Amino acid sequence: MKRTTLIALATACLLALMTTGTLSAQAVEPIRYTLRFPAPHTHYVEVEASIPTAGRPEVEVYMATWTPGSYLIREYERHVEAVTAANGTAPLAVEKSRKNRWKITTGGARIVTLRYKVYSREMTVRNNWVEAGFAMINGAPTFLTLPDRATRAHEVKVELPAAWKGVQTPLMPVAGAANTFRADDFDTLIDSPIIIGNPVVREFTVDGKKHALVLEGDPSLFDADRAAADVKKIVEAGRNVMGPLPYPHYYFLNMVTESGGGLEHKNSFLGMSGRFTTRTHRSYMGWLGLIAHEYFHNWNVKRLRPVELGPFDYENENYVKTLWVAEGFTDYYADVLPRRAGIATPQEFLDGLSNQIEAVQTTPGRLVTPVNMSSYDTWIKQYRPDENTANTSVNYYPKGAVIAFLLDAKIRKSSNEARSLDTGMQWAMQRYSGDKGYTPDQFYQVMSEAAGTDLKGWFAKAAESTDELDYSEALDYYGLRFRPVDTRNARAFIGGGTRNDAGRLVITSVRRGTPAIEAGLNVDDEILAIDDVRVRADGLAARLDQYKPGDRISVLVARRDKLTRLDVTLGAEPGRAWRLEPSPTATAEQKARLTAWMGQ
Repeated sequence: MKRTTLIALATACLLALMTTGTLSAQAVEPIRYTLRFPAPHTHYVEVEASIPTAGRPEVEVYMATWTPGSYLIREYERHVEAVTAANGTAPLAVEKSRKNRWKITTGGARIVTLRYKVYSREMTVRNNWVEAGFAMINGAPTFLTLPDRATRAHEVKVELPAAWKGVQTPLMPVAGAANTFRADDFDTLIDSPIIIGNPVVREFTVDGKKHALVLEGDPSLFDADRAAADVKKIVEAGRNVMGPLPYPHYYFLNMVTESGGGLEHKNSFLGMSGRFTTRTHRSYMGWLGLIAHEYFHNWNVKRLRPVELGPFDYENENYVKTLWVAEGFTDYYADVLPRRAGIATPQEFLDGLSNQIEAVQTTPGRLVTPVNMSSYDTWIKQYRPDENTANTSVNYYPKGAVIAFLLDAKIRKSSNEARSLDTGMQWAMQRYSGDKGYTPDQFYQVMSEAAGTDLKGWFAKAAESTDELDYSEALDYYGLRFRPVDTRNARAFIGGGTRNDAGRLVITSVRRGTPAIEAGLNVDDEILAIDDVRVRADGLAARLDQYKPGDRISVLVARRDKLTRLDVTLGAEPGRAWRLEPSPTATAEQKARLTAWMGQ
């Protein structure tokens, strides 16, 4: 065969491999990005991307429309502007081909330079924020890539403004290149936030691996030393539950920006808090609970995952029925880890679990939608709640946490304390982590093996039906009870949520099973008077205290400015009937189980 023919054949094979995505990331030239902040006070990051083309006459690049861990199409491309391409100094044609895709006519150039700007002013963990003092960059709303992104490395260089001194990111640094980092594939790039500015950093080591607590924003009042010491305890507690640390390093990226929320990543977590977080016990314990939740995700979701959550389709919904495991079980361990770390008291642990149970049992939608379908519908419901959401759906976070609590007790009882939910999670990790993923039936099977009995029917009732959860077995096993509620002096109760709208008392929600819905009160009704006496926007509670449960009142409302009278029979304000406490009749054996479970 002639040499020229061999060269042509080799070139064709290379192009085919790159097109089909079967060539390794090491063999394919990376996309190289440069991030610049010439005027950060305007909230823009400018991106330059060196795009390999393999000599193709046309390439198409795209941007993710959502980010893993936050299951809603976010339409990140709406913040992209001024997209241009060039071969050296020669401009190239760029045409938008879909809402989040652009086609570049290369003219045969091997490398094209793509430039664009991203407006960055959304203070949430799923988007970007750029201001004069710092930048918070997430992958999904920032980086355009090629369709063969799974087999291609991506490098990011950050050019720092003069006043900014450092970059903190879980991406691996490129040796010999200042502020330059590498991701072996696009998934890793998407999964690695970048914090740029002048952060406060506290490092610690667990099992020989570096961990860093990074504080950016206004951390001047945040007790970094205390926080780092307690975060280390949570890391050790997580390791004790799930086994060896599965990452090369881990970054706790905390934006002290008077905001909230957290989002898990494979080797990091990005969260937000207030500057006074460490000043009060309640706010500090809430923050540590968030840390525990997001940290436990480095096993549950980032490595042990539902089969549907990988490889990701970044342009469309990825439907999954087991977010009640991915998020709910993680929420259970968000209470477990601080307790086992010796940070939370036994009562704080029980209070946290009580809050989860109460959230489930006071949601009418638990009787309408199974939690597995609540998971499936997360793309249209979880992040878009309205005034009727509580009537039609149940949140998979608290219900999943409660299922985990009941399952933990069931496994402990069935195995005579030889195994626990920890065991089931470890076994699931061994079988289904990495590229595998689990189906619901596979997850049910591994938990059945941990319990030593078939739990498929139990899961069908708990997760796939709207049957009420049965707490009796778990309460009896640990010697717990729900605290009795004294209803003798219960306050009168209408049941509709309200807000003060510039002096107007407006109904915001009407839950099923309340006097409000029975009487015909509607969302957006303005309550004007009760029994012909005006009710001010801040006076509803005080007015209702003048009545008793069972009293019949006349409520005057304005509905789209038309006055309407409605008769309401007041109910009794429900007490907090779902508060866990040790039973006064608990046996020594029950107390011992409770102690073992709570890690006292």
